[in-house]
Amino acid sequence: MTDASPALLLLLSLGLCCPGAQGQKSMVTAKFYNSKTTHPQSGKPLELECESSVDSGVSWIRQDKSGTLHFIVYVSTLSKPTFKENQMMPSHFGTFKSGKSYRLTVKSFKAEDEGTYFCTVNYNQQLYFSSGLPAFFPVTTTAAPVKTVPPTTQGSQVTKRDVCLQSHEAETSKEKELNFFCEIFIWVPLAAACLLLLIALVITIVLCQKTRRRRCRCKRPANGKPKMNPKVPSQQI
Repeated sequence: MTDASPALLLLLSLGLCCPGAQGQKSMVTAKFYNSKTTHPQSGKPLELECESSVDSGVSWIRQDKSGTLHFIVYVSTLSKPTFKENQMMPSHFGTFKSGKSYRLTVKSFKAEDEGTYFCTVNYNQQLYFSSGLPAFFPVTTTAAPVKTVPPTTQGSQVTKRDVCLQSHEAETSKEKELNFFCEIFIWVPLAAACLLLLIALVITIVLCQKTRRRRCRCKRPANGKPKMNPKVPSQQI
């Protein structure tokens, strides 16, 4: 497998971001050679095709899941491939050229081959990039197993109605507790106020009776007889 090249990241950024480097979008196109192919299959070959409007050689680049770029091969106009470190033909990749169509074959696709593939063309001192071609294994989703409830006897079977009744009874008991506490908070202060009023009323009555008795004793004479006014003697002439 090839190693990552920091220079490729700069070239790819320039090609995707700078209009002068990208030029026309239709200059180079990457696609699966087999139109029916949507995802690679493990252990089987995967063929990619790069179509260019000019015949000036094509480079293949792979971007892995972490975003690191890997140079794969450069195919010249004479169909000569140049791999990393000038390897003539690695056993893992294959190339083929027909006119302006450049093909790359991953002979036995593996997990480390997953990524987004690009093909680039250098023409008139401008670098043209194709759109990214994602090549990832299909994501398999497994459905969660359905849990089956074993049948129970009729006497121990709990129905939806029983659950509703139990929940209703629980709510009713809570309401009763709340009402009980509310009644305590209301009636206890009211009973205390009534008791205080009753005590005040009794004290008032007792004081009034004592005051009345004192007034009655002060009006009676000491011997218990009514007082007589002395007669004034008549003056003699």
